[in-house]
Amino acid sequence: MNTCNVLKLKALTAAILLATLGSAAQATEGGGGVYPNGNENYLAGALPPPGTYFLTYASRYEASTLRDNNGNRIPLDFNVQANALALRVVRVTDQQLLGGQLLFHAVAPLVNLKVKAGAANGSTSGLADMVFGTGLGYHASDKLHYVWAVDVTAPTGSYDSNKLANLGRNYWNIEPVFAVTYVQPTGINADVKVMYDFNGVNHATDYRSGQELHADYSVGWALGNGWTVGVGGFVYQQITDDKKNGVTVANNKGRAYAIGPSVKYDTGKGWFVMAKLEQEHGVLNRAEGSTFRIKALLPF
Repeated sequence: MNTCNVLKLKALTAAILLATLGSAAQATEGGGGVYPNGNENYLAGALPPPGTYFLTYASRYEASTLRDNNGNRIPLDFNVQANALALRVVRVTDQQLLGGQLLFHAVAPLVNLKVKAGAANGSTSGLADMVFGTGLGYHASDKLHYVWAVDVTAPTGSYDSNKLANLGRNYWNIEPVFAVTYVQPTGINADVKVMYDFNGVNHATDYRSGQELHADYSVGWALGNGWTVGVGGFVYQQITDDKKNGVTVANNKGRAYAIGPSVKYDTGKGWFVMAKLEQEHGVLNRAEGSTFRIKALLPF
């Protein structure tokens, strides 16, 4: 296997890790970002009443295809499987700021990652990069809700540039967020969560990943009995070039789309569970795979 392909495989494993948290491999270092694309589902922009809430995100990602800058399949024999359990605590305060409810949250992702590429194998488990954030929630009506927020991802996951599989990306990230939700007990339900990533430098490799624009979405129909059925997924586009040792890495921007069935069950008593299956399409400079996700909320 030539040096280029070895580097691509190392890049792939980092991207697969991110795809399980919560989402996504060559573009950006490791071919992924700090955010797990497709992680959110229904109610992404609807802030609950003041209180403390516990959310669980469970996912399984698998990929065996790697795409180049033209979208062609790279002839590498590999398989990656990643299972993740992300634990999120949200504190919605009763304090008002700029007309919105002030909130704080933190996410601790636990990951099991396995990689096989020809005769090479890699695996690791443990705590990945943690997320801390704050924001403001607004209720325009009983059906329309939105949130402005800023998340910061800290390099808490283990990292070794010589290893095939890593739990962290080894750099800080700042991510502004806007999420909007339209929800009703019967009829159309829709959500969009838009994010923009500013990535720090990985000082172990002197690599700065480009800025990324991406959004999770869901559209469904509420049946009036607690169930909502529809589709969900994400769109992703890298905006600026990567830089290695201060030099631009050309023809390396990532792109991906995903769509699949999505369902939600809401008890109407403060807790809900959601599930969706996503298949990636239109991929450039990244891994192409599928993800099964479950999200659940329980109020304290």
